[in-house]
Amino acid sequence: MKRRTLSGSCGVGFFVLAFGFIAIAFATPSWLVSDYRITGAKLERLGLWVHCFRSLPDVNDDSQRRFFVGCRWVYDPFTTGYDEIRGFLLPGFMIATQFFFTLAFVGMLVSAIGVLVFFLCAGPDQKHFVKLIRAIGFTVLGAGVCASLAVIIFASLGNRNNWMPEHANNWFGWSFILACVGAVTALVAGTLFLTECYVQKRKRTLFKESQTRFEMMHGGK
Repeated sequence: MKRRTLSGSCGVGFFVLAFGFIAIAFATPSWLVSDYRITGAKLERLGLWVHCFRSLPDVNDDSQRRFFVGCRWVYDPFTTGYDEIRGFLLPGFMIATQFFFTLAFVGMLVSAIGVLVFFLCAGPDQKHFVKLIRAIGFTVLGAGVCASLAVIIFASLGNRNNWMPEHANNWFGWSFILACVGAVTALVAGTLFLTECYVQKRKRTLFKESQTRFEMMHGGK
């Protein structure tokens, strides 16, 4: 019996792509970017965890004497006043985006261990081979669903009015595009692994049936 069929090999390839796209999108701050041609823009770019501002006025300072400039981790405890605008920086939809995309990233990390075992070590002769493929398939598919929910939420609300300044001059950046591609690729990878699970299970059943018939034929003689 072959160790992997075409669906399994393609599943590994799509998984590698999805893992790369999701990991890069998770770590990079270009989910929403400002038009670089506008010199007076307050926002430069932002991601799930890092915000970069050119000159963002403190929304809690009515006198407009405090401005935030440069890139900062969204949970930065050292910048004066930054914790006070965290409610503005992280509205409910942004927290939901972080939550679902973090689940997707963790799911891909966990799946990476299983994919390595599947690709390098496991074979059809091993007892839990089909269970391994099924676990990989459902985990990757779940990660793809979580990533899809994250990008749908952010696409619906990330560039709305009354959040980031000058929203008409902002657009979704390359990190967000990678997140979208990673979500779709993860869904494809999960589907391919589940297809591989079905094929391997079917092959194992046919192999056992052929063995049974062979033993019955020779037992009868």
